[in-house]
Amino acid sequence: MINIISASATDVGLRRTNNEDDYLALSERGLFALSDGMGGAAAGEVASRYFIDTVSEVFTNQNHASEELLCALAREAFRLSNQRIISYATEHPHDLGMGCTGELLVFYADRYLIGHVGDSRVYLCRDGNLRQITKDHSLVQLQVDQGLITAEEARRHPMKNIILRALGSNSALSLDIIKGTVRHNDMFLLCSDGLSDMVSNAVIQNTLVSTQTIEYKVQSLIESANSSGGKDNITVILCVVEAA
Repeated sequence: MINIISASATDVGLRRTNNEDDYLALSERGLFALSDGMGGAAAGEVASRYFIDTVSEVFTNQNHASEELLCALAREAFRLSNQRIISYATEHPHDLGMGCTGELLVFYADRYLIGHVGDSRVYLCRDGNLRQITKDHSLVQLQVDQGLITAEEARRHPMKNIILRALGSNSALSLDIIKGTVRHNDMFLLCSDGLSDMVSNAVIQNTLVSTQTIEYKVQSLIESANSSGGKDNITVILCVVEAA
């Protein structure tokens, strides 16, 4: 059996007047989700809220569920929230183009399951080493995969915010499902690109492996993003695994 300790926070950043990020952190249920909205006016906030509310609704009774059922619940949460966002935009034409990224992390037994769409991220810090588990569904990541640009060039690319997959953009949503086994003291980080675009992996890793409290680490990451310019909303969820 495992126990999950978590801390989370969101910040509007230094350039935005509203926060289009949203998140869910339920340590006692091993359920975490994060979304980063896009669209004019408050449309991004609406899309993010649809995703978070739908995850909470679909995973109401996920305790003791099998891996097969959890996969089915994850697919349903993304499918249903995608449908709801598209329906809302259809009924509100001035919000056409609204959407959001979606990150879902569920712990069960000694395993984890991730659902991923967009360019928000999930990292794993294990034995002091940080690794990005999800792959960005973005134009620049596609160019990196094709060998056209380097990962470092992608960080500074003028089109780095062009997303190829998002909730609300297509009725035929393509979802990444990632599964793995957890170890004692594993740290999982979910974040919006307001963090990953502004803070290097080296700084993130150094923050996570520090001896500070988990709450301090979350606030430190947000402060690092703002110190680097705070160009976007910043949301951070940090989960630590305690294994019996």
